[in-house]
Order: sequence, then structure tokens, then C-alpha cells
Amino acid sequence: MSEGKHAEDLEDLFEHAPCGYLSMRPDGRIAKVNTTLCDWLGKSPEAIVGKRLRDLLNVAGSIFYETHFAPMLRMQGFFQEVALDMVRADGGLVPVLANAAERRDGSGDLLFTRLTVFKATERRQYERDLVEARAAEREARRQLEDIVSSLQAGMAEQVAIVMEEKRNSELKEQFVAVLGHDLRNPLAAIDAGASKMLRDQAWTDSTPVILRLMKNSVSRMSALIDNVLDLARSRLGGGIVLNLVDRPLQPTLELVIAEIQTAHPSRVISTRFEIARPVRLDHDRIAQLLSNLLGNAVTHGAQDKEIRVECTVDSAGNLALSVANAGDPIPQEMIPLLFQPFHRGQVRSNAYGLGLGLYIASEIAHAHGGRIDVESEQSETRFIFHLPAQ
Repeated sequence: MSEGKHAEDLEDLFEHAPCGYLSMRPDGRIAKVNTTLCDWLGKSPEAIVGKRLRDLLNVAGSIFYETHFAPMLRMQGFFQEVALDMVRADGGLVPVLANAAERRDGSGDLLFTRLTVFKATERRQYERDLVEARAAEREARRQLEDIVSSLQAGMAEQVAIVMEEKRNSELKEQFVAVLGHDLRNPLAAIDAGASKMLRDQAWTDSTPVILRLMKNSVSRMSALIDNVLDLARSRLGGGIVLNLVDRPLQPTLELVIAEIQTAHPSRVISTRFEIARPVRLDHDRIAQLLSNLLGNAVTHGAQDKEIRVECTVDSAGNLALSVANAGDPIPQEMIPLLFQPFHRGQVRSNAYGLGLGLYIASEIAHAHGGRIDVESEQSETRFIFHLPAQ
């Protein structure tokens, strides 16, 4: 066999293998994908290359990637048989099992990550049928209990309860998906790190890295729980409750900035405060709003450019709090989606989070009687919280 023929056969083996292949650069973007996976997804290679893996997944898969896939891959350099749902061009799902392995050079620097995916339609369908059967059993039992309760309390009252449950069913399903599926993933990373340290029974060179990953997983779990609880309050509980007080605002803002700066010491955060008078606010909620906006800037802003935080309160009490960062602009048609829950990952690539941060920030602004505006140009993206004088 000639050398040319051999090379042609290897290329054909990659492109038309009975499984999907893709390769990701150190920055997490896809560098190469084979024809098999493109055919499964109904997409061209050009539509996939340059994207991140999470861009090919559904919402639950994106969450799984952020809270489990990336930390575990960095910790041990590989993973096997991870169940994911990839999204076809027509919106349908392709259930797959994925294996991944990092390739590093002699000095330990990451060269690329290889990912192999296998269709798992029958296996995943069996698992889903089992889950649905159990859910159907629970639902049947709940409906029977509802009928008995309806007979006892009166048909009119029961109808009102059923209608309320229907209105909230979609949001409850999202809660179940987050709490039942994704809180387990950072716990798995913590468990893996603790198991490794207990097994080694000594402080090694990798111990600080493992501890840092475990701490990050705990922080993500805490933020995940806070955001889900706030989403529940805003959507099911009649809105976010405020505790309004009159006290100086600048110390509250400075504390949030100091916390973010400590977590990201390499980032430059500049401030400008011109606060003429106290404003009646819920300071804990304003701190949460600023933390979400500032965290968004740290994640999406240019790493080598400063982040600017500015707050002005004029003599009449009109407040403007803004966070600005350099980096790629947000497409104008995508800006209306920024403040919708669970839609953040479809607007811009995100290393962590469920897409609730900006939604919660917006809800806090509305609860105060204000709003958040977005200005995104080639040189800068700026989020501004406006609160008119009360």
C-alpha cells in the first residue's frame, strides 16, 4: 500500500467512523469535527468548528458541562461514559455517551482535548421510560390524593389548586432538573478530590489544585442554590421581598468589589463613586445585583482590560450604578434574551452558571422600582441599573 493511500484511509477512518469525533483547543473551542457527528446533528463542520462543546448541548447538558465535565476533566485529565443530549439543527436531541481525554506536552501544558461520542438512544430511552414510569406512579398517587382532598374540601377550591399547579408546572420541572441532576455534579467533584487525598494520605503537589477545585465546586453549589431560591421567590412567591433602609451606599458597593477582587486578583477593577445622599434600598439585594453584574463582567470581559464600576446619586436621589468591560459586543438581537432565566448560555458562551445571574439582577432592579439597561458596542459592554428618585 502506498503512503498516499495510507494517509487517505486514515482520513476516511476519522471522517466516517461509526462514532463521532471532535477535538478542542486549550481555550475550549472546537478545532475539528468528523463527518459522522456532523451528519448526526445535521450541521456543517463550519457551523460547529469554533464553538464550545456546551453550545452543542441542551440546557441540562450545558449545566452538566459547567458543573461536572470541566472540573473533573481538569482534575483527572479524562472521563468516560458521560451521558449527554446533543441538539440537532432541527432542535431534536441526540442522546450520546461521551468519552474525553486531554493531551499534554512534556511540560504539562494542555495541547488539546479529544472527545468521542456514541449514540445511546436505546439505553437512554430505557432509562427515561423507567423514570417516566416512576413519575407516572407518583403522579397517579398524587392525583388520587387530590381527588380525595377535593371531595373533602370542596370542588371549587380543588379546581383552583389544580389550575395553579398547571401554571407552575413548567417552572417546577426546571427546578427538578437543576436540583435533582446538577447539584450532584459539584458534589461528585468534591467527593473525587476528597477520595484522592484520603487515598494518598499525604500532601502532594496536586493537593492545592484539588482543594481549589473542591472550593470552587462548593462556591458554585452555593451560588446555584441562591439563584434557584431567588427564582422560586420571584416566579412562585410573588416577587423578591425587600428590606429597605437608609444608610450610606458606598461601603456596600466597596465590600462587593473587594470580594470579587479577592477571587480574581489578576483582574483590574476601577471605581468612581459620586453619591450625594443616601438612598432607601435593600443593601443586601443591591450587593447581590452588583455581584451578579460584576461576575458577568469578569467572565465575559477581555481578560487584559480593566472593569469599571461607577455609581452616581444626584441631589434629587436618582441613582445610576453601572459595570462596564471591554470585549466582544453582544449582538443587538440577543440583548432581549439576556434577562430571561436559563437563556444566558444561548446568548454568549459561559464558563459557569445557569443563566440566572442577570435574571435575578433584573428582578432585584424591578423590585426596587428600577430597571437595568444594556449598552454594547465594539469597544465596551455596559450594564446600568437606573433607580429614579422615590
